[in-house]
Amino acid sequence: MKCMPKGKRQLLFAIGSLLSVMMNSDIHAAGIIDVFKDSGIRVGGWINAGATYNPGNPGNGYNGPVTFADRANRFQLNQFNVFIQRTVVTEGNAFDLGGRFDFMFGTDSIYTQAFGVPPFDVNSGQPLDRGNWDLDLCCSSTRSYGIALPQAYVEAYLPVGNGLNVKVGHFYSPTGYETVPAPDNFFYTHAYTFNNGEPFTHTGVVGNYTVNGNWSVMGGAITGSATGGWDGGFDRQLGNWGGLGGITWTSDDKRTSANVTGTYSETSTRSNEPWGMYNIVLQHRVTPRTHLVLHHVHGYAGGVLLNGEHRNAEWYGINTHMYYDLLDDLSIGIRGEWFRDRDGFRVFSPFRVLAATDNTGRSFAGAFAPTSAPADYYAVTIGMNWKAAKRLKLDWKSMQKLNIRPNIRYDRADGINQSYRPFDNQKDQIVFSLDATIPF
Repeated sequence: MKCMPKGKRQLLFAIGSLLSVMMNSDIHAAGIIDVFKDSGIRVGGWINAGATYNPGNPGNGYNGPVTFADRANRFQLNQFNVFIQRTVVTEGNAFDLGGRFDFMFGTDSIYTQAFGVPPFDVNSGQPLDRGNWDLDLCCSSTRSYGIALPQAYVEAYLPVGNGLNVKVGHFYSPTGYETVPAPDNFFYTHAYTFNNGEPFTHTGVVGNYTVNGNWSVMGGAITGSATGGWDGGFDRQLGNWGGLGGITWTSDDKRTSANVTGTYSETSTRSNEPWGMYNIVLQHRVTPRTHLVLHHVHGYAGGVLLNGEHRNAEWYGINTHMYYDLLDDLSIGIRGEWFRDRDGFRVFSPFRVLAATDNTGRSFAGAFAPTSAPADYYAVTIGMNWKAAKRLKLDWKSMQKLNIRPNIRYDRADGINQSYRPFDNQKDQIVFSLDATIPF
């Protein structure tokens, strides 16, 4: 379906109605929640919204390749996410069954849809039928808003050995460090390694097994995608199967961990060219208040069509995060990154315009073509997380987990073989942002 021209007014009315209901129905909500608790089912979600200020004042309205807060000088309702979940046990001697389903509305939806079948084949350039799982559910008349169904899976615990957890369906990728859900990230914007270097979701089956107190392994099979098993759905490319795997080590004192994950698949049912990546994530709790993260990603796609030529594309990068808890309700953090898109295959500016392109070449997110070129990208982000409820004396239960995140981010791009200006014809930019997340 398509949004009506009055969609913005309807959206504001819906949000206002939702907040009013949440504020005035704690007793009724508690009764409903009790019913679900009896069966182990939980209904919850979050609202995440924010705004960015770009003093460069880009004429196209975008912050270049920066995501998810990609719209310049305006407010975004990034994620209105509702889920229903029954969490399964992770240990014991009894079989357990559960699962999860997520519904997301907002400007982040386009990045979390099952767009693993692109509008044009990456090896031949031919237009493709993209599929119907969660593409085009809503709002093709707007430049920003949409609907995604990023998770829909069944999960089981099997009392085999030390216990095996298995997911079957559509789920967020277990690779890397950052993730899509806003409450699970420190910063409002995302690193290039996350947005351009690795998958967001998978469709298939994945299992997790704890070997002992220090080691655990993960493995599975992924399908439904014409981009090597990345961001696949339920109704296209089901003959293209690939692998997903990983291993995690955790120290005895739980202060240090190392995680290695990766994917490998043939690109599509029409191409046996390889498509794969690996992630390495190192984490260390330096002090009880200081957390250090080091993240490396390296990806590869064989025989992709770039500027009329078939080439083997590679991308790789490294970023580091450091967080410090100043107070019980206030943390500060810094993230630095270098990311190389060696062949101009992964980073597009603006990325939303590319993601919103159909197989006729039309994009409802902009009337201009997104740009891409071989380049090195550098970014530094400084921000804080403030759990403001106590200091602002917010007694409303739904506001107790309110998290406010002011950020300052600097980006620069250096073309490898040419001068490249992806930030509205500039080589760099600075962005100021402020967002808030309310879990419920």
